[in-house]
Amino acid sequence: MKHDLAEMPVDDDITPDHATDSVPAPAPASLIPPLRQTAVLLDIDGTLLDFAPTPREVWVPPELSTTLKRLHERTNGALALVSGRSLNDIDLIFAPDQFPAIGGHGAEMRLQPDSEAVAAHAPPLDKELKRRLAAIAKLSPGILLEDKGYSLALHYRLAPHAEKAIYEAVSLIRAELPNAPIEVLPGNSVCEIKNSGFTKATGVLELMTHEPFRGRRPFFIGDDVTDETVFGIMPDFNGLAFSVGRRATGVAGHFDRPSDVREFLARLLDDDRDVSLS
Repeated sequence: MKHDLAEMPVDDDITPDHATDSVPAPAPASLIPPLRQTAVLLDIDGTLLDFAPTPREVWVPPELSTTLKRLHERTNGALALVSGRSLNDIDLIFAPDQFPAIGGHGAEMRLQPDSEAVAAHAPPLDKELKRRLAAIAKLSPGILLEDKGYSLALHYRLAPHAEKAIYEAVSLIRAELPNAPIEVLPGNSVCEIKNSGFTKATGVLELMTHEPFRGRRPFFIGDDVTDETVFGIMPDFNGLAFSVGRRATGVAGHFDRPSDVREFLARLLDDDRDVSLS
């Protein structure tokens, strides 16, 4: 399920609304500048990879690993994965390969595949708050708890009937802690809670100040509500945003499914035209 909310406000009612799909638009390779001028920024779940019953069950097709490695080479290193997952989790999924990445919704960043993570001054969630939120998983069998350090996620893909109860329980906790600097991020069968002050967009803004990303024209592909913060900053870099599964506001094009994204990225490697975004 999609939720058309950029970020959940701090209020008493955080039950998500259903998004409305609109007419899809194409995402032609002709819009993308030469790879030597491009920064390739990619969400993972629901964008590069198909959803699975649990986060640990996602599968990376071998041809995608090949495509990402070649894009990393052709862009001279200006390819980054942008995810709500931690960097450690990203590396486990794509092992043995490693890529530049923004993890934890902007909480951590790595500029080179073999470099150390750069902290984004994002504080981890309070331990007591985590404990209270984790107890929500007891509402129903099938609710999976994922502690990402900087955030905590309650996955209900295996218990879709529990969605409303989960959000109501989170609302009650927030009502008891009105001054807590936290945000609720509704996603695809997941309710995620993190500290405020950092997003995928703040991570990308920081990334674009560093080589080899600095001065390049980025394009970003994402599918979820948390990706909309990045959609909104692409014009700042004369870049482009593409959505997956729905036509989000302000995007240049749309993909129906992750397999279409994978095919699109593979085609970019065969397209060496001298085109620009102007």
